[in-house]
Amino acid sequence: MSKLIHIGYGNVVNVEKIISIVSPDAAPIKRLVQHAKENGLAIDATQGRKTKAVIVMENQQVVLSALLPETIMGRAQTEDGEIGET
Repeated sequence: MSKLIHIGYGNVVNVEKIISIVSPDAAPIKRLVQHAKENGLAIDATQGRKTKAVIVMENQQVVLSALLPETIMGRAQTEDGEIGET
């Protein structure tokens, strides 16, 4: 069974499909987000708020979240410190 994590404002993602969770401040990440928007691969889950985390998924989609990367990472970790289900 897939583990879903809350990424803010009622939105969830499948933790097993996450490649990385990064801050949107760096220029390469800004280019990645712009490229994803141009190709229809960006999912904006910020509900109009400032983007604080960019979640890169396995299927090349990019999810924008208004939560900090540290917050999302904490929610993704299981009790034993591993990511996802074992």
